[in-house]
Amino acid sequence: MKIQRIALIGGSGFVGRHLVGHLRNRGYECRVITRHAHRHYDLRPAAEVVEANPFDHTQLTAALHGCDAAIHLVGILNSGGREKSFRRVHVELVENVVAACHAAKIVRLLHMSALNADQASGSSLYLRSKCEGENRAHTLGKPGIAVTSFRPSVIFGPDDSFLNRFAVLLRIPGPLPLACPDARLSPVYVGDVATAFANALEDRRTFGKHYELCGPKTYTLEQLVRFVAQHSGRRKRIIRLPDWASRLQASILQYAPGKPFTPDNYLSLRTPSTCREDGLAALGVTATSLENAGTRFLTHTDKNLRRNQLRRQSQR
Repeated sequence: MKIQRIALIGGSGFVGRHLVGHLRNRGYECRVITRHAHRHYDLRPAAEVVEANPFDHTQLTAALHGCDAAIHLVGILNSGGREKSFRRVHVELVENVVAACHAAKIVRLLHMSALNADQASGSSLYLRSKCEGENRAHTLGKPGIAVTSFRPSVIFGPDDSFLNRFAVLLRIPGPLPLACPDARLSPVYVGDVATAFANALEDRRTFGKHYELCGPKTYTLEQLVRFVAQHSGRRKRIIRLPDWASRLQASILQYAPGKPFTPDNYLSLRTPSTCREDGLAALGVTATSLENAGTRFLTHTDKNLRRNQLRRQSQR
């Protein structure tokens, strides 16, 4: 299988931007498919930016035309109405992506799933919808499309929405009430995720397989927050919330702007985000530690936040 041009659905997001640069460095041509091309001119010339509604079969098929492979990265952490429901984004969109790949004669698809999406019964709606979407990708891809899916733990890196979110919260005066402080996670570096995708792209041994992606160490959520505080220069009292208070916090914050914490997020945190197998090693990637990569960008958090604010304002 020889691949030259790759379409990325969701390529304008956090992981997609890193993946575009990584694929470009390997000599691939990248096409980012987005609803709002004018907001992402900064991706050029590393990628061709094409405007299309990924939920529209005709538009998506046209946008995929001429590509050899597709990478599907779209996902949401919180559900909000019909247009942004978990099922619509994680299941119905996957169905449309696979159908459009068939119509555009694309023979290779890399699908972004989530850790624990294979054991989602009784868990959060997020994980259950991710599980269903991943199954749809593999089932509907047959015959004709070789599908590989990836199940990462929480992904960290510059401009992520995880460590940087806590960096913002730590700037707020007063103590930080922390829900689910003992939740266990194995954060994986975004550069390692990009390398895993790229390594799998043309490797026939990965066809039809599912890879769990985790960093080299497991932490509690409290340990991660304290790590962020230490390396972003913040001194903060952290209040460990018991389970009842964590659920109460989620029931309240789901109505706050941006939905910083919801009952479904609470349910997701109850399932340890740790790997049972080393998918990175299987794909030839040596996992990068949080202490190595995280320290580098957290020390520049304030500057990064200001730069991102200016970038968002210029795109309005």
